[in-house]
Amino acid sequence: MVFKLHKRETRRGTLTQKQMNSQFNQTEHQAKRRPLRFRKWKDKLVRLFSIFSITLAVGGMAWILFTVISNGLSVIDFKFLTQPSKPYGIPDNGIANALIGTLLITLGAAALSVPPAIAGGIYLSEFGKYSKVGHFIRFSANVMMGIPSVIVGLFVYIILVIPTGSFSGFAGSVALAIIMFPLVMRTTEDMLAMVPYTLRESALALGMTRARTTLCIVARAAKNGLLTGILLGLARVSGETAPLLFTALFSDSWPTEFFSQPTANMPVLITEYATNSPFEEMHAAGWGAALIITLVVLLINIFTRIMFRTRHAK
Repeated sequence: MVFKLHKRETRRGTLTQKQMNSQFNQTEHQAKRRPLRFRKWKDKLVRLFSIFSITLAVGGMAWILFTVISNGLSVIDFKFLTQPSKPYGIPDNGIANALIGTLLITLGAAALSVPPAIAGGIYLSEFGKYSKVGHFIRFSANVMMGIPSVIVGLFVYIILVIPTGSFSGFAGSVALAIIMFPLVMRTTEDMLAMVPYTLRESALALGMTRARTTLCIVARAAKNGLLTGILLGLARVSGETAPLLFTALFSDSWPTEFFSQPTANMPVLITEYATNSPFEEMHAAGWGAALIITLVVLLINIFTRIMFRTRHAK
């Protein structure tokens, strides 16, 4: 009995010694810490660098907007927005055909990419999240998002323009759809993953199938996020020039033969007027077209931000 008590007291003494050693090490570590003044200066430097970075980014965007507005605002009028593009020397030059062509190409890209992209995002989020096929699809989408757009344009030129023997707006839609597809798919996956899992459990407990739960409950709860991803994809591809140079090219006529002839579009019009024309009148028209497409992309991004913020506020 005495031996047991002595053993317990020895253990207690050992634990107390360990605690004392730990406190001593903590005190020694605090003594070795750098002075408070150094940490304050370090914090100030990090804050100043953050403010400088934000100022640089916002200032660069403001400079771009100011340059585009100052050079393009004087050109925009009713005729500029309602008349088609014309060669130099012909009066009443406009961008109406390029606006309509860009709208058709972009809507065609959305029609080709959005349904399979949403289906792929649903599969990655709900059915193949941890499967090998899901990991392979996710990796492939990440790789596709990093492919340069000019490579996509060259790919569509080889598989579609050369066999048909003609540039077309449809080929441009295919190229933009390839660029838009991985962005919409990954955004769909992320938005569905933000839906609470309790909604899925509640629907399954009521007897709904997995597919019906996904379509009627989960997708409906994430509809604002899905729409945000689609709009961001449209904003991403609406200003692409390189793929359209290989596919849609350009034409001064109205886009009446969308599937078989070159189609007017805003990015190529800006490129042609700003870089390939020696006339100041064409340069001014290029600045006006750049202002229009800049405002469209900016409004789409602002609208998506407002929608996403409203969804989180609810």
